Amino acid sequence: MKFDPQDKEKLVKLAQMTMPFGKYRGRVLIDLPEAYLLWFSRKGFPDGQLGQLLALCLEIKLNGLTYLVEPLRNIRRLQ
Repeated sequence: MKFDPQDKEKLVKLAQMTMPFGKYRGRVLIDLPEAYLLWFSRKGFPDGQLGQLLALCLEIKLNGLTYLVEPLRNIRRLQ
């Protein structure tokens, strides 16, 4: 399996990007409740990058890998 540098960027975004709308507006993506992500999974994730990040976030949570994202919270903020 080859490592893609964009994978790291996605993980950093999960640790720093906030939800732009809805009930959890302003909450960092990795901090969204699993139930909310499962709801999106059933109803359909948004199009584009946000939807991809939410789907990745759900996979990370379902597999108990949230601890991998925690150290990325405090690195230099993405622009």
